[in-house]
This record gives sequence, structure tokens and C-alpha cells, in this order.
Amino acid sequence: MSIRFTTKARRGMVAMTVAAGLALGAAGCGSGGDDKKPESSPSATKSGGSGPSAQEGQSGDPLAELKGPNGLLLQISSASRDAGGFITVNGELKNDGDKTLTIPAQLSGNETEIIRNGRSLGGATLVDSKGKKRYYVLRDTDGRPLTTTGISSIKSGETIPVFMQFPAPPDDTPDVSFQLPMFAPADITISG
Repeated sequence: MSIRFTTKARRGMVAMTVAAGLALGAAGCGSGGDDKKPESSPSATKSGGSGPSAQEGQSGDPLAELKGPNGLLLQISSASRDAGGFITVNGELKNDGDKTLTIPAQLSGNETEIIRNGRSLGGATLVDSKGKKRYYVLRDTDGRPLTTTGISSIKSGETIPVFMQFPAPPDDTPDVSFQLPMFAPADITISG
């Protein structure tokens, strides 16, 4: 009886910890305070207007550019640690092709729970080669991935802002590999 009670208590504590973490993550994605928004906004707002941005190919702006199928391009603009123990990766998905593309279903990954919630970037992962761990996109309490969802197609030349949220690797791990199905992997540095 004592072992059964201990096991149930541990499961309950783990469930509470995960639920609290996901709630904090979901709150971080919402309309938090004004002081947090500028930190995670694209670099164009920091430059003060319509000056040159990552779309003109400045060498220092994107952390990484990943090439995907049929002219899809993912430019990662930031990967920042949040106070709640999460990593938020922001970027832009662009169609460099000459025709409208349907977003491949493979980008959602192959987990049944994520696929059930529609098209997303839920297949993205961060790989910590130092700690030998892979981090998957977080989910909310309903099983929806904490990432951009609902993208079914993208017109030629169109750019769509995207985000993905992951559990944070240890603080002494600043570099990880970002991977998205059908795209070339890229090494990124976590800020914060």
C-alpha cells in the first residue's frame, strides 16, 4: 500500500509540475506586459522603421536560414530563454518559389496528438549534443503544440512570422541544433 501511495503521489506531483509549466508557457505566448514584447519582436522594430532588414540579406540579422522543399525558407531571427524555463524560437517562413505552395504535412511531425490539432510546426526539435538530449515542441493542456498553427499554404514571395516553444536545456548549454522535418538542420545560439 505504501509503495502504491508513493507512486500515485509522485505522478500527481509530476502532473502538477508539467501543468504549471505549460500554463506559464501559454501565458508567455499571450498578451503579457509591454516590457516583454519588444524583446521578442523582430529586429526591424529595433532599427526604428523601414530600414534594411533580414529580407535584404544582411549577414548579422538571422541566426540561421534553413532551406526546405520547393523553395521554402525558414529564417530564425531569435532563440531566447524565458524566465519559466522555456526556449522560444522566432522566425519567418518564406516562399522563395514562383508559385503558391501547400505546406507539407510532415512539418507537423508524426505524433498523433499534434497531428489531431491540425497543421503546425510541431515536428520541430532542438538537439543538445553536449547533453545528448532532444527537446520537442511543448504542448498545452489540450495537446495543442505551442507553435504557429493553421498555415496551409503560402503564396509566392509571401513571408509568415512563426514561433515554436521548447523546454530549455541547462543554462550552460548555449548552442543547440534546430531541426524541422524536410529542412536542413542548423546550429543556433540561445540568448538570455
